[in-house]
Amino acid sequence: MAIQQADKLLKKHKDLHCAKVLKAIGLQRTGKQDEAFSLAQEVATLEPTDDNSLQALTILYREMHHPELVTKLYEAAVKKVPLSEEYHSHLFMAYARVGEYKKMQQAGMALYKIVPKNPYYFWSVMSLVMQAISAQDEKLAQTMFLPLAERMVEKMVKEEKIEAEAEVQLYFMILERLGKCVEALDVVRGPLGEKLTSELRSRENKCMMMYQRLQLWPECNALSYKLLLKNPDDWQFYLSYFDSLFHLMDKSWSQPEEGEHCVEGPVQTTVAEAVKFVVDRMEEQDKKESRPLRGPYLACLELIHRLRQRGCPDEKELGDPLELMVQFFGKFGDKPCCITDLKIYLHLLPPDSWSTNQLVPLGEAGEDGFGFPGDTKALQRHLCVCQLSRALGLQHALDTEGKLRLITELKAHYHHGLQFGKSCLKTELQFSDMYCLMAAHVYVDLWTETGDENMLWQCLGVLEEGLSFSPSNAQFKLLLLLLFCRLGAFQPVVDLYSSLDAKHVQHDTIGYLLTRYAGSLGQFAAASQSCNFSLRFFHSNQKDTSEYIIQAYKYGAFEKIPEFIAFRTRLNQSLHFAQVRTERMLLDLYTEADVTLSLEESVKAMGVCPEEDDIPWDNMRDNRDLTVLVSWDPKDRELTEEHRRLSLEEESVWLKVRSLTLRLLASLALLGHAPSPRNSDKTNENGISAKSSTLQTLLSQLDQTLETAAQITEKQTQYPFLGPPSSRLASALSSGSCHCQASGGRWRERDVGCKGEVLEMKDGRLTTRPSLLETLVFFVETVCVVLWVASYSASVLRPLKSSLQKKKKKKKDSSSAMPVVLCGFQEWTGSLQGVVTQALDHVKGQEASLTALKLAALTLEEGYSQTQEECGFTRAAMDKVQSSYLGSLQELGDLLRKRADSLKSLKI
Repeated sequence: MAIQQADKLLKKHKDLHCAKVLKAIGLQRTGKQDEAFSLAQEVATLEPTDDNSLQALTILYREMHHPELVTKLYEAAVKKVPLSEEYHSHLFMAYARVGEYKKMQQAGMALYKIVPKNPYYFWSVMSLVMQAISAQDEKLAQTMFLPLAERMVEKMVKEEKIEAEAEVQLYFMILERLGKCVEALDVVRGPLGEKLTSELRSRENKCMMMYQRLQLWPECNALSYKLLLKNPDDWQFYLSYFDSLFHLMDKSWSQPEEGEHCVEGPVQTTVAEAVKFVVDRMEEQDKKESRPLRGPYLACLELIHRLRQRGCPDEKELGDPLELMVQFFGKFGDKPCCITDLKIYLHLLPPDSWSTNQLVPLGEAGEDGFGFPGDTKALQRHLCVCQLSRALGLQHALDTEGKLRLITELKAHYHHGLQFGKSCLKTELQFSDMYCLMAAHVYVDLWTETGDENMLWQCLGVLEEGLSFSPSNAQFKLLLLLLFCRLGAFQPVVDLYSSLDAKHVQHDTIGYLLTRYAGSLGQFAAASQSCNFSLRFFHSNQKDTSEYIIQAYKYGAFEKIPEFIAFRTRLNQSLHFAQVRTERMLLDLYTEADVTLSLEESVKAMGVCPEEDDIPWDNMRDNRDLTVLVSWDPKDRELTEEHRRLSLEEESVWLKVRSLTLRLLASLALLGHAPSPRNSDKTNENGISAKSSTLQTLLSQLDQTLETAAQITEKQTQYPFLGPPSSRLASALSSGSCHCQASGGRWRERDVGCKGEVLEMKDGRLTTRPSLLETLVFFVETVCVVLWVASYSASVLRPLKSSLQKKKKKKKDSSSAMPVVLCGFQEWTGSLQGVVTQALDHVKGQEASLTALKLAALTLEEGYSQTQEECGFTRAAMDKVQSSYLGSLQELGDLLRKRADSLKSLKI
């Protein structure tokens, strides 16, 4: 409609620029990129100066990801209308979008000369700071850009023209980056510092930062002390108070005999003073009639922890950690934060000292032997006790019967607690949800310890039931997601992840939970959708960040601009981004190349260049949130820094394998593009031989990477269950698919190692073998790679065969044998067909047995105290797994059939 309306206007007014651009926007949004671009350029070459056309062109160029063209527009407009504040301002913002900091500096000053307003002057100053931040040469930043920025601000200070807080913030930032901490302190403590009012304690925080940088521990200590007297709940100041105290003790600092201790007031230099200070803060809270603050009580535990680290006997003055924790629980046990507060300090307790009984009064025990809390506060206290018992390892120490009894108790508490949440909205969580989650964790313990898969099915049932009462509980969804993936069932996972409604940066931090399993379980359509979830965010990041930067300039939030730049860099260097991009392209090749488009066309459409490696290996950032799933496990079972390091190493090597595979396929596609015979002399210089040398280089890199991969998998690193999922590296190596692909199709029988039932029922119990699915996916990928190698080989052998046949006809010699290479190729493709047919039969058999599997015949109740309703949820979870397996097998079968057809047509 928009295009039609624009056309009507243009019939009447041929030269109406704005109508042309609006038509171009319409064309662009209907996918007609080239038409839209040429129409826009028609207008742009005329260098319009009317606001409507300029704004419309700006919108179009941004949508087409050509922000650099907006700068050209406004450069021309500013030349024609040199005194326009608006066009100069738009030009500055256009430079900001593309990060042209030098031109921004010039544009800012040009604007200030036309309209002498402070913000424009400081835009220019900030652009100098950005030149310093982005400069490759740190010396240049420190000797040229930052000193110039400093002089520009000093000029305004001397002329008393500083007006806004943003200008003081910028001055502070410049001095801080120059390492002029004393001068920065003077600014904050002087009259300019009075303008720092937008954030609470902004002045004090900046002073503290400088004191720490300058190692002025007396000032640091005195300021912390002073601030804690005003606000005894500010945790950061307790930490700086303790840090400075121990620094002063280590340096044997003594107070001067005359005059003040320091500019900030009295300094505390002994443990006795610190103990008294913390105890006084606690006693003050005890006297208060209103709700006490947590800070002083936790500060007491923190001080015990630090004194114990230093082997200092004074810790006894603060009391017994167990008694202090019981006291803390008494005051804050009905708050969900109680467990996270206390968990950090549980190491202060001697083993077996904690008994979680008698801490919470419960009602009379019923028929099942359990007493229940009478209200939500008592429920939260009881829940906290259960969480503490798990964090102390008491739950893990139970035997199988004890754990089953614990699950029964937790489920009883969960069901009892539902009565308190009858009026809850769907978006609210039930008060007793965490009992349900903990029961699921104990089921997982039993499954990992005993290998009894029934525990896993029960766990899924419990979580499905929890989700039915609390449909917004992210922790239920995350754990379900993890368990379904471990079972090899990807189908239910897509909806679960989608319902989490991940926002913005979460696609980078938790997206790995989805994409790690996306391609590996045979659900190719869903895998493609999953990659798109993440890629959409990463691709819009560049454009979005530019807009944030522009807003920061407009509103004078200069401190935020380097943060936005750092954020953009962090996302561009994200491990997850590189993984998803690579996997998406491989996925498209495996499912589409030589099915809809040729391999060569597919590679060209993706823009893959075999010679170029665009992954920032040296600056790779692991932005995954590996603790997104709630855990109350004791310290010895938690995720460690070593786990994180090993996981990153493993994921990076797997990414390298995949990236090299992709580049090898691209190189093979370009190799298959035969040169024209007329240029045959040149091809040896820069054509085929150059391409084949790229292929050889990539192959040797892949071999080296596979050697590294083998060393990593030998370690057999086990991560905590709720930690990072293992990469696909081990299964790829054990299936033999990597080596088979690297050798271009040296087929081995074990590469078809996907025999066996994915899901089978024995004695009324359901058993899964998800690794078979993963192996089958690797097999299908390998078929694709081998097929492309065969296709390339055929293109080389065809001319050879036809020339031989021509020679035979000339000589009229029908008896001479075919060359070995041609016979060998036919034999090889024949055996390849046999293997693919065999695999197709296996997949068909799997589909048939899965379809015939009747889950209704399962015995679920026996020995596991499940109600009829709970059994229903467990069966529903089993149905989802069965349906997902069936979907995976169908997609894998379809793809194999397409590849089998391609193979039949592979004649020479």
